[in-house]
Amino acid sequence: MMFDTVLMVDWSGGNDRGPTPKKDAIWLCAGSAEGLEAPLYLRNRQVAEAALRDRLATEQARGRRVLLGFDFPFGYPEGFLAALGLRSVFDLWAHYDQALEDSPRGNNRFALADAMNARLPGIGPFWFNAGKADLPHLPRKKPQHDFPFAERRQAEVRATGAFTCWQMGGAGAVGSQAMTGMALLARLRREFPVSVWPFEPLDQPIALVEIWPSLVNPVVRAALRPGAIKDAVQVRVMVETVLAMQRAGCLAPALAAVPESARAEEGWIFGLGAEESLAAALS
Repeated sequence: MMFDTVLMVDWSGGNDRGPTPKKDAIWLCAGSAEGLEAPLYLRNRQVAEAALRDRLATEQARGRRVLLGFDFPFGYPEGFLAALGLRSVFDLWAHYDQALEDSPRGNNRFALADAMNARLPGIGPFWFNAGKADLPHLPRKKPQHDFPFAERRQAEVRATGAFTCWQMGGAGAVGSQAMTGMALLARLRREFPVSVWPFEPLDQPIALVEIWPSLVNPVVRAALRPGAIKDAVQVRVMVETVLAMQRAGCLAPALAAVPESARAEEGWIFGLGAEESLAAALS
């Protein structure tokens, strides 16, 4: 389970961030045994997707194996798919790909969350509406738990400080990242030979892996310098960490450290269950 190239992406569910590199935007970092590349600023999702496609095509043409990490959830709490009448997480990704109307200056993610809430009993689970117009099924504030599945995935219960998948906006929220990100994953899965961890065996040239950079926060904080952008440092540290784990022979065991229930529907955060190996690599 050796990877020739490691790519890490700090994703964003927001609008175009302009030409000047800044925080809360999309950042990409690549590394290999030959060394690290400088983190790359990508001003919007369309630019980022084009850059990823080009990079993956180049890696594929060179016969190189790639681990590609994204900092958003790959799934939702167990029971969400069944409540929507979906068979697999890949059906949900395909739905997002088809239903999400995305552009650099805006998208319909709040309306899509509203429509999905309308298909479910109770209030929610998605919440937060940043638009001026009210949406009948998307609360602006967090509602009481009123849906037939857990509020958090097992991974979020274990990862102290992780936000739930349902919050569509606000500081630290990942709901919009997840929705727009899963739509991207559906397209990458359709266009490239990929395996999606932890749902599938990693037997394809490209492995898609969920990450949570907060797991490496101590090293990120130590690496920050005046004027540095935390998002850029995070993806660089994540690349360095995976490469160090691979050199030490503990990457494969870390990828295997996943609860069986998470493999079916919820997904998992890389590094959870392998904290000792992660800490050793970070040191």
